[in-house]
Amino acid sequence: TGRGRSAVNLAVAAACALTACPAHSFAPVARPLSPSPSSVSSAVVGGPTTTTSLSAIGVFVRKAKEADVRKYCEDGPSESVLGLYKQIKAYDGSGDDGDASGELQSILTKRKGTISVVAEYKRKLEGSGFVTDILQPEILSPVFREFGAAAVAVLADERMGGCTYDDVKAMVEEQEEARGDVPGPLPVISSDLIVDEIQIAQARDAGAVAVTVTYSVVGPEKVEQFIKDARALNMEVIVNVATPEEAQGAVDAGASMVAVVGVDGADGKFAVIEGLSVPEGRRVCTIANILAKDNKALEEVEEAWICRDMGFNCVWISDALYKAGNDPVEHPGAIISSVKAKSSVKFASPKARSGKGEGAREYLGDILM
Repeated sequence: TGRGRSAVNLAVAAACALTACPAHSFAPVARPLSPSPSSVSSAVVGGPTTTTSLSAIGVFVRKAKEADVRKYCEDGPSESVLGLYKQIKAYDGSGDDGDASGELQSILTKRKGTISVVAEYKRKLEGSGFVTDILQPEILSPVFREFGAAAVAVLADERMGGCTYDDVKAMVEEQEEARGDVPGPLPVISSDLIVDEIQIAQARDAGAVAVTVTYSVVGPEKVEQFIKDARALNMEVIVNVATPEEAQGAVDAGASMVAVVGVDGADGKFAVIEGLSVPEGRRVCTIANILAKDNKALEEVEEAWICRDMGFNCVWISDALYKAGNDPVEHPGAIISSVKAKSSVKFASPKARSGKGEGAREYLGDILM
């Protein structure tokens, strides 16, 4: 009815109004902003690194996102998004056992000695190997699926990745075309800077099964709230963390998946989750966000192998997928395939795995594994 819709619109407006003021719940955890990749590149062997991580953003970018959400609410969300938002607000958690784990977590958590891959799609990428912009989601989506990715993420922050929720929807629709095939459709994750539950409703409306929440941006209380909001729509949450304290805080808030972002090197990533205390009976999927190196080597693949051997369940790869453009042996699908290979860092190299240089596709490291 008109009265019901007005009530929902008022609720949305009230929620979005919170983003206009410096609410404590939206304040990032008090810690220095991470240095930009270029400022630390000289200290990193192999050249500067790049990433699509949203955890190191400044307060101005966060405020810009809040302004975007506020404008979206003022313009009037669609009926379907409003319905999902209303569902979130009506959810009281009754009958909920507090376990945030779900199908996506199960898909990303492989047996020991193997690792799953989340392939992130984005439209903006400086220095990519593509002649123009990155290919359309409808073109890359089947590549991710056919070469072994466990899930697809879409960087739905237009400033950071050039994508919108329309791209999330396009990715979901292409994946659904594989329903009944082998391999079947991959779950799609909306990777946005979440500052309000209306964005969770947007993601669900686009067909995403999970969202990412950045701990340093929203803090522990909002992390817990967003996990509950996502559960209301049968969605899951991946919490981005950059320090051991954030990782533990995310688990304490109920997170079942934590992604280490903005941290260079396998050792640095492992240090974030090494001392993680997980309550008895709960499982936590650990994800390593692989930073792309500004060179033509495949050090990212080797780092993924090391993360696998250290016990990470999954790696999240974005910029590194696109460095070589449509190179026949180093296109996005080939990178995914190399990461998933049971190769030994001691006996094999990513270049050997790709088939470049020596002309063979299997080396001693592959055979021994």
